[in-house]
Amino acid sequence: MRRERGDRVAPWKRAAGLAAFAVSGAVAAVASIVPATDAELLIAKAAVLEPVQIRLDQALLPPPSSYVREERFQRGDTLAGLIARLAIAAPDAQRLLGQRELRALRPGTRVTAEVRAEGELVWLAFLSSRDTEVRIERVGDKLATSAKRAPVAVRTELKSAVIRSSLFGAADAAGIPDSVAIQLADVFGSDIDFYRELREGDRFTVLYETQWLDGQPLHAGRVLAAEFVNQGRALRAIAFGDGYYAPDGHNMRKALLRSPLEISRVSSGFGMRMHPFLQSWRAHQGVDYAAPAGTRVRAVGDGVVEFAGRQGGYGNMVILRHDGTRTTAYGHLRAFASGIRAGKRVAQGETLGYVGQTGWATGPHLHYEYRVAGAARNPLSVPLPAGAPVAQHDMDAFRAVARARVAQIDLIASRQVAALE
Repeated sequence: MRRERGDRVAPWKRAAGLAAFAVSGAVAAVASIVPATDAELLIAKAAVLEPVQIRLDQALLPPPSSYVREERFQRGDTLAGLIARLAIAAPDAQRLLGQRELRALRPGTRVTAEVRAEGELVWLAFLSSRDTEVRIERVGDKLATSAKRAPVAVRTELKSAVIRSSLFGAADAAGIPDSVAIQLADVFGSDIDFYRELREGDRFTVLYETQWLDGQPLHAGRVLAAEFVNQGRALRAIAFGDGYYAPDGHNMRKALLRSPLEISRVSSGFGMRMHPFLQSWRAHQGVDYAAPAGTRVRAVGDGVVEFAGRQGGYGNMVILRHDGTRTTAYGHLRAFASGIRAGKRVAQGETLGYVGQTGWATGPHLHYEYRVAGAARNPLSVPLPAGAPVAQHDMDAFRAVARARVAQIDLIASRQVAALE
């Protein structure tokens, strides 16, 4: 009987126990978060909450009708590949491929475009090499092109670096653009042989312009001032007018540059040598500079082209006459620069042609000769004529510019020396 009675009582007892356990568990859970006096209030509020249905189609915003995309034109890139990355559909892509302005895109140029969801072009814009903003936009069913001067801001940068292995390696480590390093080699090239005389521990400081558009850097501009310490010898250069001068007004550039290549390696010097092509001992009346095929060859000084053409073992050759006694010769050229022909007047630094291996040459290099009254001289050691100093009537203006820029160079140069000590 007890078992039967117990069996009859057990179900409601078990139900009551489960209910009590559930309530006590809920209260305990709430009590662990809020004071016990608030638990009943929270449970009461929860009892009157009603679920709210949210329709997703009402909550989401409608998709935009167009997108603004930006891509960089990469080295080795194609115009078709760039247009594809901008998600421009076929009809407008074909029209863009026919735009002459787009063929002038340089590696690194940012191209921005607004494109509709279906791929229709709204507009496309980029900055040309001449700091001109080119814009191609839809006008009806056609694309119209316009160009205007971009609002470029000019700033100055002041940086320094220490030579560990090379000029360009030091510039890269300091975040200095290659174009600035090339200018440094050009400015100090009459006083420093950057291949043979550069030493570990040499240092330089440079003040240069940079150009910006919409808060983004475009490219580096002209070097305004620089100091180069080479083997303990300090050289300084100040930009003034079209040239570079020492703080006392002397011209940093000689009337003739020491080398016709900006950065190169001497592969064969002046004097007797075993000719690599003829395999016999002969007098080498010039200097050979090893450089990649296509490297720009520049005029070492102002002059008139006396000869431009094919000349025996020299291959394609240019001869410049600088004055009544001095001439320079450039051999084994792959090609001549546009307009280079006999009688043309050229300026120092102007491109004459490009490194090649025409004539008696076993590899791409430039053969360079320096002649005085028809006799060959060693280009690496012959004294070079000095350039004209700052004109006397410009000295006051030059001194004012020089003082300001030398003060900036001194500031960072002193910090650099302190850091090395």
